[in-house]
Amino acid sequence: MAVKDRGNIRRLSVALLTSVAVCALPLTAPLVHAQSLSDSAVTAGQLPDDAKLLLAANELVYDRDAERVVANGAVQINYAGYQMVARQVVYDQKSGRVTAAGNIELVEPTGNRIYAESLDVTDNFSDGFLRALRVETADNTRLVAESAERVGGTQMILHKGVYTACLPCAENPSRPPIWQVKAERVVQDGKKQTIRLEKARFELFGRSIATLPFLVVPDNTVKRKTGFLFPEFRSGENVGFGISVPYYIAIAPDRDATITTTGFSTQGVLLEAEVRQRFEKGEANLRLAGISQMNTDEFTAGTSDAQRDFRGLVASKGDFKINPRWSFGWDVMLQTDNNFARTYGVEGLNSSTNTNTVYLTGIGERNFFDMRGYYFDVQDADLNDTAEEKQATVLPVIDYSYYAPELVAGGQLSGTLNFTSLSRFSGEAADMNGDGINDLYRGLKGNVNRLSGELAWERTFDGPGGLQITPLLAARGDVYGLAMDAPANYSGGYTSNDAPARALLTAGVEVRYPWLITTDNSTHIIEPIAQIYARNDEDFAGQLPNEDSQSLVFDASNLFSRNKFSGFDRVEGGTRANVGMRYTGSFDNGVGVRAVIGQSYHLAGLNSYATDDLLAVGTDSGLETDVSDFVASAGFELPIGLSLSAGVRLDEKTLDVRRTDLNATYAQDRFETSLTFTQVDARPEYSFDEDNQTITSSSTVKLNQNWSVFGSVNYDIDANTFNRRSVGISYADECTVFSIAYSDKYDPNDETANDWTIGGKLVFRTLGEINLSDTTF
Repeated sequence: MAVKDRGNIRRLSVALLTSVAVCALPLTAPLVHAQSLSDSAVTAGQLPDDAKLLLAANELVYDRDAERVVANGAVQINYAGYQMVARQVVYDQKSGRVTAAGNIELVEPTGNRIYAESLDVTDNFSDGFLRALRVETADNTRLVAESAERVGGTQMILHKGVYTACLPCAENPSRPPIWQVKAERVVQDGKKQTIRLEKARFELFGRSIATLPFLVVPDNTVKRKTGFLFPEFRSGENVGFGISVPYYIAIAPDRDATITTTGFSTQGVLLEAEVRQRFEKGEANLRLAGISQMNTDEFTAGTSDAQRDFRGLVASKGDFKINPRWSFGWDVMLQTDNNFARTYGVEGLNSSTNTNTVYLTGIGERNFFDMRGYYFDVQDADLNDTAEEKQATVLPVIDYSYYAPELVAGGQLSGTLNFTSLSRFSGEAADMNGDGINDLYRGLKGNVNRLSGELAWERTFDGPGGLQITPLLAARGDVYGLAMDAPANYSGGYTSNDAPARALLTAGVEVRYPWLITTDNSTHIIEPIAQIYARNDEDFAGQLPNEDSQSLVFDASNLFSRNKFSGFDRVEGGTRANVGMRYTGSFDNGVGVRAVIGQSYHLAGLNSYATDDLLAVGTDSGLETDVSDFVASAGFELPIGLSLSAGVRLDEKTLDVRRTDLNATYAQDRFETSLTFTQVDARPEYSFDEDNQTITSSSTVKLNQNWSVFGSVNYDIDANTFNRRSVGISYADECTVFSIAYSDKYDPNDETANDWTIGGKLVFRTLGEINLSDTTF
């Protein structure tokens, strides 16, 4: 074939492929989103000139006189990743038009499929017409129109368009999808970058539930555009039912904002605004919210919810990456009272305790630095902010760790540093004995500064038969600056030194001797472990403020820890040995077993866990005696989806159970559940004077492929009270997600404005989602 003929045929193919793609520009927006691969082929110039062309047809005719190229019968064109078939294709050079007819199908490189019965388009693609258009995208969205036309090179008009992201019913394809959007006319304006849907109807299960005379949304070339977002529904016991209407504002490419108006049936209008700004190395936002309450008497009298009419907050969050190693940021909130954000469920700020944080973090290959400041905003209904004033304000706390890059004497040398400065506006004390005298001090009024540092070296030697010996040497020092009110009637003797210092030297060794046992169908590892640490006594034991070592739970997880206190303020002194055994089993049938059992022994010096402490942390911990309680844990994983775990602490003399932790989880295709039981003996001198037994459970039952029911419960056995309950139902398929749940919470002090909530969500894939409150307390 002549070069001129090949050029015309190539022009025909490129024109045809591009014209179909151009004429099938999709609808894309919060309302309609049918992302077509035509994004990559809007103009002929975007198709590569050097791409190979393959054209096949039963008959190919080039009429030089009429200047027409005609391909007849089973026309197939492959070009630049596009594949197209049609019955007939005609290119008229005189009129400059390309026509195609008969079961036109175009498959784009990313998998989108475009179908049409006939095509008539100019070769410069400014004007054209498609009949019986159907677009099926790779993400299973569908767009159908009786006809489509391109006008003036800038507008695309679809007549009687239907859009859905739902797959057709396999058993009855003629049945309407779960949801679809119909419009008499859809106009896409390339200059304005908008899509106008005229007489748009949203149908659910074949029934029209919403109709709009017109709706204008951004097209697929616009990532952000000012306009209304989907509404959200909220509800609460004392605020009533509410509808939130968000309005999005695209201020600049790096800045946007959202203004949300919520009308509550009981309390009036809540206004929220958020401005977001992106920078080259981070982002930040500013949030405002406020309401003038209409009916404060709906809240419990004498609470902060009922105290004032106007309530509001200011909040900000920022995250910045200075360089690949350093970052800083903040997350802070200031509100008119201590419960506003929680009462009205302000997203992200409605937890029972909101932690205000400022931080600077650096991460290196061998070191780590972190500096933070904390202010704890306790959200309750107390008019006097009693709980919040008892919380410590921490500014700053600095942590640094370092690992030497080279071995020192064949071992690893490491160092840690911690500096903490905190203050408290009000002390917190409790009378645990009921004699009218405070004997438990959770926090002292005033300021404390502490600098702690430790240098440690350890090395592992491999002995005969797999024996592993790990010696350790460590030196630690702490320096305090105290300006706190001394606790009254404290029997432990609170220090009178304003600048106490303490030092701790440790020499220890750990010995492990793992035994590997194999059988025909299983593998077992039995590993006896013994540790001994020799140290001087803890200086000022129990005589210093205890701010970060207030929690002490002795169990199998920390049996082999060198210091079983949780923070820096308390440190384990004296000579102690930890002895136990670890077992791991694996069976060919998929069963896995693990277990730990052991005991700790105080050998010499002062037992830090037996000393007086402002919080009596060591009392009844299982470590206060020379021979500790027994601790053990075991876990099983079964191939049927069942996992079991148990942990216990047994009295070293009577073997009475002091603490129990049981957990069971089961998961299969139709049913998932978890059950947790916790039992803790009373520790009257530490924090609670009654035994505590709690059951927590959550389950999900899949009724069929789409429907599920779920629920959770937290039950206090001793108080015979449900602390929290929730139940809900959900539906999910390829295009729709729906869930609704009820949740309540036991509030003995009546400090929560909403004891129950109803939360829900309705998501239409590619369209958007509608939220109904949430179930967060």
